Amino acid sequence: MLLCGGARKPRSLNVEHMDAEGVMFAVDYLTAATRAVLGGTVSEASAAGKHVIVVGGGDTGNDCVGTALRQECVSVTQLEMMPAPPEDRTPGNPWPEWPRILKVDYGQEEAIWKFGADPRIYQTTVKEFVKDKRGNLKEAVLISLSAQKDPNTGRLSMVPVEGSERTVPAQLVLIAAGFLGSERYVTESFGVETDGRTNVKTAPGGYASSRAKIYTAGDMHRGQSLVVWAITEGRAAARAVDLDLMGYTNL
Repeated sequence: MLLCGGARKPRSLNVEHMDAEGVMFAVDYLTAATRAVLGGTVSEASAAGKHVIVVGGGDTGNDCVGTALRQECVSVTQLEMMPAPPEDRTPGNPWPEWPRILKVDYGQEEAIWKFGADPRIYQTTVKEFVKDKRGNLKEAVLISLSAQKDPNTGRLSMVPVEGSERTVPAQLVLIAAGFLGSERYVTESFGVETDGRTNVKTAPGGYASSRAKIYTAGDMHRGQSLVVWAITEGRAAARAVDLDLMGYTNL
């Protein structure tokens, strides 16, 4: 048995009124949108006619921005907790290292074309959601963040700026803040051990789980990552399974 269920446990927000109708995780929103397109129907979670806020600045957040635009949202705002990256390489990020610079992906490009401005707001997050009498999301309270270094550990953290709260209209909030690991019901069903990140635990560099004949690969093994890593791990895990079954492998 090879477990490749992905890192599907989403990271939530610790804010008030997360239960408001209109607050949902990005993958659920994108899945519903794709199914609607394939089925020729309208998505149950359509952004049409709504003010949309996307929490998270990664690839998933960008997909949410693009999808909301295609569904004819009234506005779209993308929140990023960290400061904006520089437009050019810094001395500490020389070639051939991966350029840690400001990039504009297709979602932001389309938002700029439609609304005339980059949808991203940096060093900002949600403090609170506001519901109407029916429990529907109507507004979001945003708060600015300041980068501060812990004098003891030297670790940088984003701290809320007191008095910087502001309320904006929002009928749909998409949380694209990453993933915490594999879903618990899957790992519990197979009785495999997990590590501190809830990924399936294996020996370093290995793919065999704590239970005999059960292996793992991809995001369920290493946590949220790229498709190329999933492909690589799938091949390596297949080799490990073949060796287990046959006693040798030509893979």
